[in-house]
Amino acid sequence: MKRAAMCLCSTALALTACSQADSASPSNQTDVARGYELTPMVEGLDIVWGAAFLPDGDLLVTEREGDLHLIDDWQLVPTPIENTPDVLAERQGGLLDIALDPDFEANRLIYLSYSKGTREANSTAIARARLSTDRTTLEDVTDIFVGEFKKSGGAHFGGRLGFMDDGTLLLTLGDGFSYRDDAQKLTNHLGTIVRINTDGSVPPDNPFVGIEQARPEIWSYGHRNVQGLAFDRANDVVYAHEHGPKGGDEINIIKPANNYGWPVISYGVNYDGTMVSNETHHEGMEQPIVKWVPSIAPAGMTFYTGDKHAELKGDLIVSALAGMQIRQVDLEDGKVAGENILIEGDERYRMIITGPDGEIYVSIDNPDGAIFRLDKVE
Repeated sequence: MKRAAMCLCSTALALTACSQADSASPSNQTDVARGYELTPMVEGLDIVWGAAFLPDGDLLVTEREGDLHLIDDWQLVPTPIENTPDVLAERQGGLLDIALDPDFEANRLIYLSYSKGTREANSTAIARARLSTDRTTLEDVTDIFVGEFKKSGGAHFGGRLGFMDDGTLLLTLGDGFSYRDDAQKLTNHLGTIVRINTDGSVPPDNPFVGIEQARPEIWSYGHRNVQGLAFDRANDVVYAHEHGPKGGDEINIIKPANNYGWPVISYGVNYDGTMVSNETHHEGMEQPIVKWVPSIAPAGMTFYTGDKHAELKGDLIVSALAGMQIRQVDLEDGKVAGENILIEGDERYRMIITGPDGEIYVSIDNPDGAIFRLDKVE
């Protein structure tokens, strides 16, 4: 397969100049002192959306069309794992993210997010399953969460999963594209991040438990389409990035009960150029710590804690679709100090994950897909 043409570019970007840097950075610019390249690890995959490392270092990956694959010692096992959920593989929908149970070594449980239903009536769901000991099939597959509100169409499912340190599970849900106003309502799950227990029950300390008509699973709301979650576990911080419309992609710090404003406030405009809102600030609504205008379409994110790349430690590493980039968001004492473009090429970058070996791995978002390792240029 064709290896992507990569820009080994790490031009520092001041946040106030993001739009100029995005439009002006030449695709062949190289900073050898801080240059990066992508080394192919596995080929023959089809739109990898999510990934999770097993305790032995092997990898489970989801393909959006519905297959779950095992990568054994960096060799793709060609036969998909059997008995995955029936997914709606429609536009942005399909088999999305994967997460291992915190006690996986004892119970072998995994969690899969996916789009469930028909084109006319669908939502985002979480299935829990047990990976067989020979790693060829899923057992005891059951839905533990199905989003409230059956939307139509194949857009804005969200779908990113992440475990909190207390063992509860977060899932992001998009606004359904045509239902943006519902992101401001607590009566459904559109445009929210939900928090549940691993059996699907609701943690009693969720912020909207006991509030009449509010969905008790909701952790935060006012989101457009969150597809990135990352955890600074040492400081108990949850980061999420979401797609804006035409411009206005964001990274936010997620806290329970917070309203992140969509569509009442936005730094973007509609795809036809008309205004989403005449406000970028509103009382009681949170401001992003990073915003991208024009859009880069952020698709994945990891908070880097490994030792392979000391210069990235403690920072957010973001993969982008439209921007065709991998970016470092430089954090100093929890504050954003700037950004660096690590890779800029001719591919859409989707999944990004830190491995147990301290390496960073990323997938390209196309049917002739692959997983790469981020390496420093020697």
